[in-house]
Amino acid sequence: MSGLETASTWIQLAGRVGEVTLLERTVNGQPGLVAELDGTGVSVYAFDISDNRITRIRVIRDREKLRPWTTN
Repeated sequence: MSGLETASTWIQLAGRVGEVTLLERTVNGQPGLVAELDGTGVSVYAFDISDNRITRIRVIRDREKLRPWTTN
């Protein structure tokens, strides 16, 4: 997903009813974030870090893959 696609996704999420919550989590052994909308995981972000800098961001939005991240 490109930066433009990611920004577009956040704009779409912001327009929905409900509040998006970002939770710091470890994702596949890497620092990450889980975005939840009303307690349901809507995306997971894993960060590759090198020399204290983010070198890659991996984004998961597939509903099937997000099931383990859903708190409701």
